Amino acid sequence: MKNPLDTMPDAVRQALVTIQEGFESTGYLCSDAIATSVFLATRLDKPVLIEGPPGVGKTELARATATWLGKPLIRLQCYEGLDESKALYEWKYGKQLLYTQVLKDKLGDLMVGAQGLRESIARLHEFDDTFFNPEFLEPRPLLKALWEPGGAVLLIDEIDKADQEFEAFLLEMLQDYQISIPEIGTVKAHVPPICFLTSNNTRELGDALKRRCLHLHIPYPDTALECRIIERRVPELNASLRRQLVAFVQSLRGLDLKKSPAISETIDWARTLVLMHAEMLDHELVRATLNVLLKFQDDIALVDTELFTLIHAAEKSA
Repeated sequence: MKNPLDTMPDAVRQALVTIQEGFESTGYLCSDAIATSVFLATRLDKPVLIEGPPGVGKTELARATATWLGKPLIRLQCYEGLDESKALYEWKYGKQLLYTQVLKDKLGDLMVGAQGLRESIARLHEFDDTFFNPEFLEPRPLLKALWEPGGAVLLIDEIDKADQEFEAFLLEMLQDYQISIPEIGTVKAHVPPICFLTSNNTRELGDALKRRCLHLHIPYPDTALECRIIERRVPELNASLRRQLVAFVQSLRGLDLKKSPAISETIDWARTLVLMHAEMLDHELVRATLNVLLKFQDDIALVDTELFTLIHAAEKSA
């Protein structure tokens, strides 16, 4: 099959190769599709909505981008009930209260020469902006990302776990990289953050959010890519065992499991086999360490009944 990169203009092809090499220098191996999405996101200033099964590297992509570009990673972990105050900002009420006490102590001096109630109130109104300005704001992840002078990588993780109301709140941020604070006005990013949103598809996201984002689906890696990932992350594992391990994990993903093993779990299992000084897949060793790959007892029991066949197939494919 022809590589899509071969049909692109030289400048674009070189930019994508640079992205892939940059990611590889951080330990993250990315496909052409991932490199293309990052290229477009940085050129179009658009957020990327990353979907796919848990554990395929969605969150890791944001970390790798921040490391490669030398920008801070600012993460907002979503959950049910997340609201603006936890995601955007809070007022420093303690500091405001302290300043209120100072103003109260100086109130007599401020009112000297005031003629009547109206003029006294007018003088007090002059201090409104003192209590509602950025000095009294406690920035949360979204505001931090907008305020970062050199730009940041903003990760809005597991957006599908947040409520639809919070999703709607994000639309202004994702459209124009700005937010509205009633007491201050509109805060706009000087340098738009590179924004990634991740979803495990626990609920359907709204069309308005999807329209504002580039879409990227990250599936489980194929055999060749997963072998490269294991080689990079666990180089001490011998080549023969690495091929057997990847073939075994790939076959597990074809079974009817509650939770298929993710890339991170494949890496953990590879490290486990190194720790156990394994030279090949052994029935007893695999049975003893299946809990590293599988997180449900029903899945472990199902695989245990097929263990001989799965290991034999993995040995043949390697």
